[in-house]
Amino acid sequence: MAKESMKAREEKRREMVEKYAEKRAALKAEGDFIALQKLPKNSSKVRLHNRCNLSGRPKGYMRMFGISRINFREMALKGQIPGVKKASW
Repeated sequence: MAKESMKAREEKRREMVEKYAEKRAALKAEGDFIALQKLPKNSSKVRLHNRCNLSGRPKGYMRMFGISRINFREMALKGQIPGVKKASW
C-alpha cells in the first residue's frame, strides 16, 4: 500500500496539470519557451505517474481498468469486474 502522502502528491500534480493545460498549450503554440519554463514544474503532464486507484501502487498498473495487476486479479477472481473471466484452454 502506498503512503497517503504519495497519493496526495500525485493528486496535487494531476490538479496542477489540469489548471495549466490551456496556458501551457497556448505558450507552446506561440513558441514562447521562456514563459513556458517559468510555469511550475509539476504542471507538466510528463511528471504524472499512473497509480492504482485502490492501493496507490505505482507499478503493474493496467490503464484499461485504472488498477494494479494484483487488485485486478483479486477482483476478477471474485467476479467484481464485468466481462472478465479467467482463461482456460
